[in-house]
Amino acid sequence: MTRLALILAASLSLSAALANAQDMADHDMAAMDDMDDMDMSAMSAGALGPYTQTREASGTAWQPDTSSHAGIHIMHGDCMIMAHGLLNGTYTSQSGPRGDDKTFVSGMVMAMAKKSFANSDTVQLRAMLSPDPIMGRSGYPLLLASGETADGKSLLVDRQHPHDLFMELSASYSHPFTPLDSVYVYAGLPGEPAFGPPTFMHRLSAMDSPEAPISHHWLDSTHITFGVLTAGYVHDNWKLEVSRYRGREPDQRRYNIETGALDSTAARLSWNPGPNWSLQTSYADQHSPEALEPQVSPVKLSASAIYTAPWGQTGGWWSLTAAFGRKSAHGQALDAYLLEAAAKPNLAWTVFTKAEQANNAELLATNDHHGGAYKVAKLSVGAIHDWQVSEHVKFGLGGLYSQSLVPSALKAEYGERPSGATVWVRLKVE
Repeated sequence: MTRLALILAASLSLSAALANAQDMADHDMAAMDDMDDMDMSAMSAGALGPYTQTREASGTAWQPDTSSHAGIHIMHGDCMIMAHGLLNGTYTSQSGPRGDDKTFVSGMVMAMAKKSFANSDTVQLRAMLSPDPIMGRSGYPLLLASGETADGKSLLVDRQHPHDLFMELSASYSHPFTPLDSVYVYAGLPGEPAFGPPTFMHRLSAMDSPEAPISHHWLDSTHITFGVLTAGYVHDNWKLEVSRYRGREPDQRRYNIETGALDSTAARLSWNPGPNWSLQTSYADQHSPEALEPQVSPVKLSASAIYTAPWGQTGGWWSLTAAFGRKSAHGQALDAYLLEAAAKPNLAWTVFTKAEQANNAELLATNDHHGGAYKVAKLSVGAIHDWQVSEHVKFGLGGLYSQSLVPSALKAEYGERPSGATVWVRLKVE
């Protein structure tokens, strides 16, 4: 309770600080009326190439240009500063023999600074922190999820691990050499290599749900990587990038910054064929990700498509993501499929749904070997209602229900109809 009180106090302080920052921003925005078109273009341009800033998502990943970018934006001279934050207070109940109940806090606080120079070179600094470590090393109950370790000795199964306090500390530098072409470098400790779609916390189709997808470790588990260096080339609506990164997943010590050799490789090809679309395919050779199985180095493949469009005349939107991931290890290829959608028809309501299937070999794993691979699935639906409590602060109340689908061979472990119910309150500053 002491930790919960501290994080709630910190979040309220953050809300006040960001609201005060917005007051400064309002003053600066008044001054911006005198800025010329070049300054306004620099503010809205992407950090990595000649495209709109709304295309940028987590790490160096792309999303559709029509995506919504929440946050408080401040112009300080020729430098743009952006900040936003959210805090979830969540209770979840997962049914069946493997289920559990827990109350926990999750969320993130993000800040970004971007500066463009006279020759259009752009430098961007980004930081993202999470209160997840407060929930404890064992994370929160989530049926059919697996990956990482709770204490350095045992696997986390049917639970989602907490994210590290430092989710991203990164810098990027880009140089355009024609109106349609640019090159860039991105470095993070931690950061996100060039693999998969934008991580679930940054996808419009998933970000309002407090639950991680069970396909997380197929698609976007590398979004917190303690050491990454990416080089990329952008031509119009195409992007090709290659990363060297540390393959080991974060350990059970969630408050520290880890270091190690950049021993893994990832490559991603992205294409935005129109303002509503973002497509990618990617490859990763990940060296020794699991501390409990250091001899295993999986090869990963992913492909995804995101479609996002406006809804009505009030700033609403809807977004759909379809994704495929494959992990090849232990002489077998394990696939996962994801289809998720969210809609925000007005400023108050957001509704979302998700369908997933994963071929998971860790559900019956022990510390010295994997179990058999089982094809499992999960369906979920949820909604959240937001109230505007001040100009830049929202309070939300949400609910989520999920139904897990397991084969007959796992029903003794999970029960006939394992399910989950989650409720949460949310404080959002943007």
